[in-house]
Amino acid sequence: MPDASTYALFVAAALALLLVPGPAVIYVVARSVEGGRLTGLVSVLGVEIGTLLHVVFAAAGLSAIVVSSAAAFSVVKWLGAAYLVWLGIRQIVGRGGNHKEATPSGGEESRFRVFSQSVLVQVLNPKVALFFLAFLPQFVDPSRGAAWTQIVILGATLALLGMFTDGLYALLGGTAGGWIRSKGLGLRRAGSYVTGGIYIALGAVAAVSGKD
Repeated sequence: MPDASTYALFVAAALALLLVPGPAVIYVVARSVEGGRLTGLVSVLGVEIGTLLHVVFAAAGLSAIVVSSAAAFSVVKWLGAAYLVWLGIRQIVGRGGNHKEATPSGGEESRFRVFSQSVLVQVLNPKVALFFLAFLPQFVDPSRGAAWTQIVILGATLALLGMFTDGLYALLGGTAGGWIRSKGLGLRRAGSYVTGGIYIALGAVAAVSGKD
């Protein structure tokens, strides 16, 4: 377990990083605008479960293998990019072509789909693995115990903080989505295309990004 001062410094640094909108925040906001606050919060839960899986990967040394292997990094990167592009096309073609469905996502099956998709989006992002390997070790003190236990503690803390910060963005996005839906079919239709476009843009950014 890191000492109190190191842990407090980690929490402050993590909050500063999490509050700056990144791909995960943009994804959560898009989900929230599309499906409402509850759908957005479900996507936050999925993203943070994906983060916890990255914590396990980092503690087990799997993240280091992915980052050090150009082939493994590329495979994960392209799978993640293709998945985001597929979500965007599905949103535009499926929702955009059927305006009666342009309402907040509802039902256990629909929310489970949002949850599972959000987990995959986060897990298939090798940049998260790279971030964990670059950020977490700075707060690991070998004299305070096994490195893997400290990584698990710090990673779990990061996921909990992400639940809070990303949850705020989900609530804001859900509020904006409710306003868009209240303005009629035209804006709902445009919102469907915008949401799909965001997914595709995130996929394109993931595809062209490297390890740097």
